[in-house]
Amino acid sequence: MKRIAKSMTSMAVVAAFTTGAAVQAATLEDVERSFYPYKDSVPTYAGLQTGTVINQANVDQFKEVLVSADYEFIKKGWTEMEVGETTSFELHPNYVEATRKYLNEPQLGESLGQLENFIAGRPFPAEPDAEDPRAGEKMAWNYKYGYNWGDNAAIDPFYWKFRDLNSGKLERTIMFDFHFLNFMHRVNQEPLPEFENNPQQVFRGIYVNVNEPFDVKNTQLLIHRYEDDLRRDDAWLYLGFQRRVRRLATGQITDSFLGSDLMIEDFEGYNGRVSDMNWTYKGTVNVMLPFYNHNDLELSDEHPTDDGYQFVAMGGQGGCFPQITWQLRKAYILESDPVDDNHPISRRVHYIDAQTYTIPRTLIYDRKGDLWKSFTIGQAHPDHHLEKNKGSGVSLDDSFLMLDVQAAHCTTGQFKGQIDPSMNPERLFTVQNMRSGR
Repeated sequence: MKRIAKSMTSMAVVAAFTTGAAVQAATLEDVERSFYPYKDSVPTYAGLQTGTVINQANVDQFKEVLVSADYEFIKKGWTEMEVGETTSFELHPNYVEATRKYLNEPQLGESLGQLENFIAGRPFPAEPDAEDPRAGEKMAWNYKYGYNWGDNAAIDPFYWKFRDLNSGKLERTIMFDFHFLNFMHRVNQEPLPEFENNPQQVFRGIYVNVNEPFDVKNTQLLIHRYEDDLRRDDAWLYLGFQRRVRRLATGQITDSFLGSDLMIEDFEGYNGRVSDMNWTYKGTVNVMLPFYNHNDLELSDEHPTDDGYQFVAMGGQGGCFPQITWQLRKAYILESDPVDDNHPISRRVHYIDAQTYTIPRTLIYDRKGDLWKSFTIGQAHPDHHLEKNKGSGVSLDDSFLMLDVQAAHCTTGQFKGQIDPSMNPERLFTVQNMRSGR
């Protein structure tokens, strides 16, 4: 039945495309509204002010501006939510200018996963239109070619902790370094606009290395995402104790990664191809999202660093919840359901931040349609973070919580995100580098 429904949906999309569904061309005013939604005003809600703490006593008053899972967590007394001032997270001017320069040139192809004439910037900056049957697909392309981590960045170090939600028992801590590199569509850092020696047309590389603990030390993951979205990603895993690189089978990106509550496909909110999902735009809302100034928070004293950097603290039920402030922001609700009927989930509901096109909140549903996991990725303003990040125009992933509500278990993340090209040399993103032990 599900396969038939998907086939009918695909037929409807093709029919709308071939009959020329009226979709207005984007304007320069659309670009301004897309990147500067708070230029003239910010969202408001009765009784909600900077400094308000949403807790068990008053959560019903603010239910309309809360993601459903956040409402339930607060209602149960697992966490509280401090309201911060809604502020503009402006992306790098070069990315905005590229959007202006190539406005209306990108066009969807006939099939899901096809995009034509894309060069750089945000492919579809106009407001999503509920009457456009491919609006969700356009939003997915905006995310794929977004400015998340800019042209390249590193998270070093990156702490993941596994906890029991009920007891708060810390079961395991893993320290990683993560690296990201865009090989194409670069707008800020040399080489521009792309690397010359890229015969495979890799769009983006992700490289992960485990530093601690000893039993998984030197485990490495490498992902190549291609410009051709219909071409499957290549992914390789190096297990230090085996001393060999093996290619990951497609299904392994939806397995638990190193025993955590995350799949590889969960990274950054969604780490897959546009063509792997059916995308549906579900509406625009003002909702509380985890955006904040890192340096203004009460930070953790654990994991001291040489430069004095401090990580986001964790607290609340089980020690699972990032101790951050939240902003009332404009967001798009984007639903994705897997093309593959054998996928372990039935759908994801993403809350896309309208300004940055990052994915700070995602709800993940199991194959029965029940809520399985809740994913929160805290977004830090680069001008209130490390000195090297100031002026980068990158909305920094800075903390995360993946909460498995069915297993009563969580994985948390504490980031030291760094916009520093010297930390992401091209050689890191090769299989040969994995074998060399760096």
